[in-house]
Amino acid sequence: MDCSSQLVTVGFCSRASNLRLLRSVMRDAAGLAGLDAGQTDAMVLAVNEACMNIIQHAYGMDPDGRIDVSLWQEPGALVIRIRDYAPPVDAGQVRSRDLDDIRPGGLGVHLINSLMDECGFVEPPSGGGNLLQMKMFARKQGENDDISG
Repeated sequence: MDCSSQLVTVGFCSRASNLRLLRSVMRDAAGLAGLDAGQTDAMVLAVNEACMNIIQHAYGMDPDGRIDVSLWQEPGALVIRIRDYAPPVDAGQVRSRDLDDIRPGGLGVHLINSLMDECGFVEPPSGGGNLLQMKMFARKQGENDDISG
């Protein structure tokens, strides 16, 4: 990907209080990318959940971890990449708890996978850490799906 397709990159320290500003930037970027209101809400929630998981699990609530969120446009899709610099995770161990286990928390991975069209870890650039890539595909006006429903 080159700079002609990049919408925005936001870097911040792993503090939950920083997520409010991130959500605002993501909403503005979604507008630039042409997402409708439902898609925007879904994307913002998925990014928020992914970053909160990084803050809680990758950094163990350490407020000095770094998170970088980048949004790119490619033909027919919005691509979101979220990078942390924490120890690498075993992608096979990243999963939601059983939905029958009714209690607060633990549904971020389920939400992300439900809200985004594609989601998975990709090889991070040099320097280590983890890189999560999510995609939301363009929808035709009035197309009925779980996101814009």
